[in-house]
Amino acid sequence: MLIGLVQFSGVDFRNPLLNGDERQVSGLFANRNHFALFMAMGCVMAPVWAFPPNHRSGWRLPVLLGLLVLFLLMILATGSRAGLVLGGVGLVLGGMLVWPRMRRQLSRYPRWVLPLGGVLLMAGFVATSVVAGRAASIDRLFAMDQAQDMRTRALPTVLGMIGTYFPVGSGFGGFDPIFRINEPFDLLKTTYFNHAHNDFLEIVLDGGLPAALLLAGALAWWGYASFRAVRSTLVAPDDVPPLLGSALLLLLCIASLFDYPARTPMMMAMTIIAAIWLAQPRKEGA
Repeated sequence: MLIGLVQFSGVDFRNPLLNGDERQVSGLFANRNHFALFMAMGCVMAPVWAFPPNHRSGWRLPVLLGLLVLFLLMILATGSRAGLVLGGVGLVLGGMLVWPRMRRQLSRYPRWVLPLGGVLLMAGFVATSVVAGRAASIDRLFAMDQAQDMRTRALPTVLGMIGTYFPVGSGFGGFDPIFRINEPFDLLKTTYFNHAHNDFLEIVLDGGLPAALLLAGALAWWGYASFRAVRSTLVAPDDVPPLLGSALLLLLCIASLFDYPARTPMMMAMTIIAAIWLAQPRKEGA
């Protein structure tokens, strides 16, 4: 986020080994959507940090509000339309995870203070960002013609490729040349389409039936472990880490519907951490 703030200020600070527009705010990522997902994960994790179990939030509460504002500003600055959705989902999930703790700790204040204060603070910063011309996500939301979006236009071709190579798959790591073989003339352009921009479809395309079964098994485990985590939280409300892991994996799955975040090392690390949290043993009696 700090590197994204430097880029947001107009300084060209980036990793020279990564491709990307020099005007793009993407932190240490080459892809704006991946950086926006990273910030959305922060929107989920920050509330859990700010409201620790059996302790008052104290100084962490104003820090939390500042972090959420910064995460939101970074998402707006990336130009990621998907990031707007992920950021909103992240804010909701983060609030749900700590709602019992937050309600206990803020019981001495009127109920409307925190929601109204948070909304006004974020709305002020967002409005300032828009007026200053730095809310690239909102600009792209209205400027981009969805019909011309390459992801949408290439989807029928990707689905046709899955049917062609199923059940053995086309092989992992070969999407680029395989797509060129099947690419229709109306999709030809000066740049190449490096991924399907839907990782669920690309996994099935690359690995065929075995990969589809592994993917289905992973999603089934996430669903079962999440259900178990919810039951555990009903018994022990402060047992948040498993649900936090589930929420982070949910954000990753949503992002994978229109991109390929899990193929980047930083997101691989976040996926492993989230899965470990989700797989924690249940509390006694849960």
